[in-house]
Amino acid sequence: MVEKIYQWLEDRTGLISLIGKVAKHPVPSGARWWYVFGSATLCAFIIQVASGIALALYYIPSADEAYVTLQTITQSTTFGAFARALHYYGASAMVLMVGIHMAQVFLQGSYKFPREMNWLTGVLLLGFTLLMGFTGQILRWDQNAVWTAVVAAKQASRAPLVGGWLSTLILGGPTVGGSTLSRIFVVHVFLIPALVFAFVGLHLLLVLRHGISEPPQPGKKVNPQTYRKEYEAALKKDGVPFWPDAIWRDMVFAAAMTIGIVILAFVFGPPELGHPPDPSLIDANPRPDWYLIWYFAVLALLPHGIENFFMIFAPLFAGILLILFPFISNHGERSPSRRPWAVAVVIMVVVMIGAFWLAGVKSDWSPNFDPKPLSVEVIGADSGPIFKGAHLFEVKGCLNCHLIEGDGGRRGPDLSEVGDKLSANQMLLLISNGAPNMPSYASTLTPTEIDEIIAFLRSRHSRVK
Repeated sequence: MVEKIYQWLEDRTGLISLIGKVAKHPVPSGARWWYVFGSATLCAFIIQVASGIALALYYIPSADEAYVTLQTITQSTTFGAFARALHYYGASAMVLMVGIHMAQVFLQGSYKFPREMNWLTGVLLLGFTLLMGFTGQILRWDQNAVWTAVVAAKQASRAPLVGGWLSTLILGGPTVGGSTLSRIFVVHVFLIPALVFAFVGLHLLLVLRHGISEPPQPGKKVNPQTYRKEYEAALKKDGVPFWPDAIWRDMVFAAAMTIGIVILAFVFGPPELGHPPDPSLIDANPRPDWYLIWYFAVLALLPHGIENFFMIFAPLFAGILLILFPFISNHGERSPSRRPWAVAVVIMVVVMIGAFWLAGVKSDWSPNFDPKPLSVEVIGADSGPIFKGAHLFEVKGCLNCHLIEGDGGRRGPDLSEVGDKLSANQMLLLISNGAPNMPSYASTLTPTEIDEIIAFLRSRHSRVK
């Protein structure tokens, strides 16, 4: 009976023989562990689809109910917290794998003739992956998510000519609201996955058409006139079928990655939900998930005056460069040992992203909205003008941006020893008139309150140890 069912399906569809041909397509025998990251990316995407479907069964994309449903999923639904954690760490794995895969393809020159289109579809899949991660963060619909959507819309609005249209497209209207969530939900759940499925299929078709690139050898150059014949001859000489000779490495690595995702989901759980969304509260510090926090740091550290130019043209320039690259350099050496500039580019990008990532984690430029209150020992008094000035320093938000003996924020200068640096008149001018990134307090503080804050700051001197 099984044999008859098999024959009937094969006769009517031809899928079984087609899958067999695809599985047994020859690959270079040297395609080993460096070639597993593409399959791992696909495996991570499958995890995202499975866990995303599970979450979508309970998630309600409504501005009034989204936050509550996520709390219910996390706290009350069976395996709900695990599903959220699996989706989060699966997204992290997908971003990491597609990044490593792109770096490997670039280092080994696998984007060269005839695989230019393979590279272009990979660039698009990288963009879709990052966009899927970004929109997924907004679907948490907590305070951080709402302000992330606002910041994204504000950045998009800086684009010339189409800025207003882009902002409205993101928010679904002039301001953030229920239409924003509905729009982001459609993009995250339907549009981006559909594009990923389509371009993954195209990417795989291109891999089957042109074959997996052979490991690069120093001195062996890509010549578009002779490459196809040389590649076919090499496959006939030492090529092996993808199934079962080569696929086992992909399966082992994908299984190890999946186990790692599951362990992280069980041990650390899902990302914590912040406060319920309230766009009227401005004491928020929206931050992207870890894989985008480096770009968050780049934007925060931009010199004043070039923000608009950088936000618009830097991503555009990077995208155009990635798209044009295989057409600029589609022949010649592939070996990293003969292409030191390629190795230098990858190292530079990794170091740059790592440095900005560390800066983003610290976020010294962001106010600290929950600083530790100043103790009597730090203030140096429990009554009088100095004590009152310290209290005003806290309640007026000065401590959010300035450090006092290690407590407070880092957005502004450390004022632990400001009494040694500024006179009372200089302090008065700064407090009354403000400074770059510091508001004027002349209209919000009485003369007596200003005097008390100055008394507190004048008491800040270096301590002899």
